[in-house]
Amino acid sequence: MTKKLVLFLSVALATLSFQALAADKQIKDIKELAGNWQGWVTAEVGDERATMIVQPDGSYKATTPRGTEAQGKFYLQQDGKLMYRSSRTAGKAILTEDGGKTTITILPEDPTYRTGSARYERVK
Repeated sequence: MTKKLVLFLSVALATLSFQALAADKQIKDIKELAGNWQGWVTAEVGDERATMIVQPDGSYKATTPRGTEAQGKFYLQQDGKLMYRSSRTAGKAILTEDGGKTTITILPEDPTYRTGSARYERVK
């Protein structure tokens, strides 16, 4: 029984890891992020809806219905890794595509109770 469980979990983990890697989208130019995005941010009051507008130069402004605002800029490191720096945090960003939906996940280097991760979907 234990061997079967370990085998099942190993296969499940490998499958999920492969799917996650297959969905990552690399960009060559920060202009590819330009446009409107909607999603959720983690704030001190819990998860909250948010809207983000990204300019062609990578600068952005994100707002929530409660009036919380963050401004920042996306940029590409020399190794092609997508990063960001905002008025609240800095860290990495992961762009994925799945089923025709493009999603950007923002992961702060040092999350606190006031600033956590965010996930936005591109508005078409």
